[in-house]
Amino acid sequence: MVAARAPTSSVTFAIPGNLATPTGGYGYARCVIAALRARACRVDVVDLGDGFPHVGPDQRALALARLLSAPSDAPVVVDGLALGALPAEAHQAARSHCLIALIHHPLALETGLSAAEADALRASEISALAAVRCVITTDHSTAATLSESYDVARQRITVALPGTPQVARAHGNSDGVPHVLAVGAVVPRKGHELLVAALAELRDLPWRLTIVGDRIRSPATAAKLDGLIEHAGLIDRISCTGAVTAERLDALYRGADIFAQPSWFEGYGMALADALAYGLPVVATRTGAAVRNVGPKAGRLVAPGDTGALSRALRTLLADAHARADCAAAARAAARALPSWDDTAAIFQRVLAGVAHR
Repeated sequence: MVAARAPTSSVTFAIPGNLATPTGGYGYARCVIAALRARACRVDVVDLGDGFPHVGPDQRALALARLLSAPSDAPVVVDGLALGALPAEAHQAARSHCLIALIHHPLALETGLSAAEADALRASEISALAAVRCVITTDHSTAATLSESYDVARQRITVALPGTPQVARAHGNSDGVPHVLAVGAVVPRKGHELLVAALAELRDLPWRLTIVGDRIRSPATAAKLDGLIEHAGLIDRISCTGAVTAERLDALYRGADIFAQPSWFEGYGMALADALAYGLPVVATRTGAAVRNVGPKAGRLVAPGDTGALSRALRTLLADAHARADCAAAARAAARALPSWDDTAAIFQRVLAGVAHR
């Protein structure tokens, strides 16, 4: 039986690999940790090791040892990228520690998995989630999926939406050529190849595209994307930067005219929320929080995988500066309704207080 928990001033985050990894999930953890510390909460961070979710016995044993090394008198928030691959280890750690799952989106919904791989990940994650005291998710759509398909009772789930920073409004590209910006790791789920195909149909219009995101997680996807760009003859129009500093990313947002998110699947989509804060018109797929956050006026939403619809939506905004201006104003208005990181941390603290009380 787990002993009584410490007050809400202490928590451990168990993270797979380097917390500084430049993706939205790690960025979420970094910002929540910083906001909790600003609220005088003591936060420890445990590195569970690399390679998740596809890890072998040695890596799982190392992750268990590091989970058990966390202070047992405070809750441990385990990132879902690792948790879903550690069902037996989660059950063992739960005997001495209060585990809280942090789920950005279920592992089995990652694009490019075979049916067998997806089934195995889903079964593994269902088992792991059964071991935790409660679950924190980053979007309502993910909460619904966990409740409907992962055997997690709705009352065990808390939604803690990502915070959105207050930023200056984007000024756009100064040379008159509309600049399209896409931000996200170059992995199959992000659908960058769809964006390239959609823009290849718009050669008659002036535009440039910058794709910002980690190219290391899936080298094969990055290589395929480069090949598509070269084959389409768009090397002079499309730039793939890889991961960039926060300062460089801010400059790219401010210099953009349109934000594109062609993902096959998203949970929340922090980069899209950031784009709204900068006042960028959005062209995105109708998945995750995009429907709620973008709304009917801040951009154009299309079905995932529909390259033709994506191309038409981009054409509308690329060709019409007045339409872009209207969407930009609506984007800024939509962003004002989004939470801050302090709001997100406050939700975490309520969850921590609840498990401490129990």
